[in-house]
Amino acid sequence: MDTRRLELLLELSRLGSMREVGEAMQVTTSTVSQQIAALAREAGTPLIEPDGRRVRLTPAGRRLAGHAVTILAAVEAARRDLGPWNPEAPPAGTVRVAAYASAFRQVLLPVARMLAGRQPEVRLHLLEQEPDEALGLLAADEVDLVLTYDYNLAPARFGRGLQAEPLTRTPWHLATPSGPGPRGTAVEVFRRYRDDAWIVNSRNTADEDVVRIVASLAGFEPRITQRADSLDLVHDMILAGLGVGLLPAGRPSGRGVTLRRLRQPDVVLRSYAVTRRGHAAWPPLALVLRLVLQVGSRGSGDQPGVAV
Repeated sequence: MDTRRLELLLELSRLGSMREVGEAMQVTTSTVSQQIAALAREAGTPLIEPDGRRVRLTPAGRRLAGHAVTILAAVEAARRDLGPWNPEAPPAGTVRVAAYASAFRQVLLPVARMLAGRQPEVRLHLLEQEPDEALGLLAADEVDLVLTYDYNLAPARFGRGLQAEPLTRTPWHLATPSGPGPRGTAVEVFRRYRDDAWIVNSRNTADEDVVRIVASLAGFEPRITQRADSLDLVHDMILAGLGVGLLPAGRPSGRGVTLRRLRQPDVVLRSYAVTRRGHAAWPPLALVLRLVLQVGSRGSGDQPGVAV
C-alpha cells in the first residue's frame, strides 16, 4: 500500500472532511478523494461512508487507520536508520527541488553552481512549478524541497506535516502605462485604476487575491480580463495597453511602463523554503537547504521602487 495514501486516510480519520485534509496536506480535495478511492481498491473494501456533509471511516477504514499509525512510524524509523539519513553521514545523493521561476533563477541556479564546485556528490533535480503545484509534489513525496511564496495580504497556510523557513521579502507595486498618476496610499492608487482592465497570474491565485483585497478596500470589483504566468509577458501586456497589474519593485520597467508604489497597506511577496517535517536532517537536503537560505539572505530585504 502507498504510504502517502495511508497518511491521507489517517488525517481523514482525524478531520472527517476531505476539504480539510486537502488544506492540511497541501493538496486538492479531488486529489484526496482519488487517493482514498485508490486505497480502498488496494484494500478491497470501502473505507469511508457519508456522514451528513462530511465523511467517516467504515469499520474497515478505522482498522486500517490504526495500522497506518504503526506502518508510518516504522517507515520513518527505517528512513532514519539508513546510512544516507544519518546526520553524521557525508552529504551525497540527489535532492529534488520544485520552485517558482524567480526563485529558480535567483536562488537555485547559484546553489547549483556552488554544489558543482564544492560538493559534486550532491546533485539537484530541478522542477519549475507554481506554489500549489510544488506543494502538491512535496505532499506526495515526489520532491524533497519546495521554494514557494505568498503575500502579506494573502498569507499561505502550511500543513502540519510541513516545515517552512522564511527566505526573502520583496515589495510589489502596481505597474501601469506611463503617464501622470496618483500618489498616496495603495487604496488611492488602486482607486485611480478602477475602470481599467487588470492582469493576474494564470497559474496561481495569490496575486489575484491581493488585487481583490486592495480593490475591495478601494470600493470596487476589479475587472480581470488577462492572465499570464510570465512577469515579462505581464510587463509587455501593460505596455500594449491591455491592463494594469502587480510587478516586483526594483524590476526595470523600461519606457512606457511605470511602477507605482503601494503602501498603507504595503504589498510584500514573502518566499519560503519548505520541507516535510523531520526530513531536513537528511545530509544532502540539509546542505542544499543551508545553501538556499544563505543565497536567499543575500537578496532579502526591501528593494526600492522604480517609480511612484
